[in-house]
Amino acid sequence: MIEHHVRVHPSADRLPREEQLAWKLAAVATATEELDPAAVGMAVNRVVDNASVAVASLLRRPVAVARSQALAHHGAPGARVFGSLARVSPEWAAWANGTAVRELDFHDTYLAADYSHPGDNIPPLLAVAQHTGRTGADLLRGIVAAYEVHVALVKGICLHAHRIDHVAHLSAATACGLGALLRLPTETVYQAVQQAVHTTTATRQSRKGEISSWKAFAPAFAGKAAIEAVDRAMRGETSPSPVYEGEDGFLAWMLDGPDADYTVPLPEPGEPRRAILDTYTKEHSAEYQAQAVIDLARRLREKTGPLERVRSVVLHTSHHTHHVIGSGANDPQKYDPTASRETLDHSIPYILAVALEDGGWHHERSYAPERANRPETVALWRKVSTVEDPEWTRRYHDPDPQRRAFGGRIVITLDDGSVVEDELAVADAHPAGARPFDRPAYQRKFRTLTEGVVTPTDQDRFLSAAAGLAELTAAGLDELFPAVDTEAVREFDRTLPKGLF
Repeated sequence: MIEHHVRVHPSADRLPREEQLAWKLAAVATATEELDPAAVGMAVNRVVDNASVAVASLLRRPVAVARSQALAHHGAPGARVFGSLARVSPEWAAWANGTAVRELDFHDTYLAADYSHPGDNIPPLLAVAQHTGRTGADLLRGIVAAYEVHVALVKGICLHAHRIDHVAHLSAATACGLGALLRLPTETVYQAVQQAVHTTTATRQSRKGEISSWKAFAPAFAGKAAIEAVDRAMRGETSPSPVYEGEDGFLAWMLDGPDADYTVPLPEPGEPRRAILDTYTKEHSAEYQAQAVIDLARRLREKTGPLERVRSVVLHTSHHTHHVIGSGANDPQKYDPTASRETLDHSIPYILAVALEDGGWHHERSYAPERANRPETVALWRKVSTVEDPEWTRRYHDPDPQRRAFGGRIVITLDDGSVVEDELAVADAHPAGARPFDRPAYQRKFRTLTEGVVTPTDQDRFLSAAAGLAELTAAGLDELFPAVDTEAVREFDRTLPKGLF
């Protein structure tokens, strides 16, 4: 790896393009190195993972809204939309499919200086691959490149400390992935990265307080914007430059200010692109820092006895978990039984209470309004709090991915003063966990989430196509959209209010 130092430069410096971060990201994307076999295998897993959660969300309102908007924009040759046989313009396919993938908060994650869902890169890449007649091998090249850039940015540049939403890193990564997919010149990708970052920098209010459906739309918007940025750059249009280092740019005014200095690690020429292997998916449909907590609650449930005896539940955890999804966020909505699903999946007090009661987690039943409003659940929920533990914060930021910890220690005090406690560093499904997710686990997740929606025969057909992604022809990419009852989907869509399109 090469550590690139990124700082603010006055306009008078005329920083050469080759020394700008956007150019270095584009150069990584447009390099011609052979793909690492392990990285390719993981990319296949994530294609399966995305389809699993997208199909499971087809009849959820935000997904239906995005799909209805997309279906008003037919395109030729166009790209497929989950839940439909129609082909639409690629940026709108990315919009609909990106929303479907993100809606349940149930796909992959990477946490470092910032946080991310790198699987959000796949919908726009797949849409453009279909529209431009690329093959499965081309798509894999784009996915591996997008993950490489995304992970590098998340390692090096913290956005959430400045309340900037993490999709700003996503749009840059997607633009790079599209450049790799299409084998564009470095110059073109460089311009597209800058346009994408400039147009997708937004605040974190979308993940604060009463969290709305925009949480699902936000990464889809970034993917759509990245496609449009690439299109303009291919036509010769230029961008705000240097978007990162400029004196009125991203670092100077959105992040650490004029004295900003960041280090972004990027692979050397010829070095295998393996960043995707540092990322991990979710076994449970909730914010990633809740994954280990759910597993730990399941373990503690066997030790606590009747939960009405619980006096208090305290999670000792990292700064990030405490302040983003814990009681340290100071969001009363995180304790509100009428809060939205999006709010509840960012409430560790709620998640911990339900996981203690149920001994597990379900992507729909655990969030149902009747579940959140059970009197005994609300009573237990109000007894749950979080505190920051400096040691867990240190472990959260450990430079070694194998030692990095996203869990915590749960201390349960009972009504007689006795204490039950335990800790868990990472989720069971994490690469360093008790049951790391492997190809069979991804396949089981797909079959579970598509049961009753995709027939067993069509499940087999999809899984076979995904496993052979490297050999798929352009026409074969259609096989990455599992067959569903499209009439049932259309019937649901007809219940929605109409918009402009």
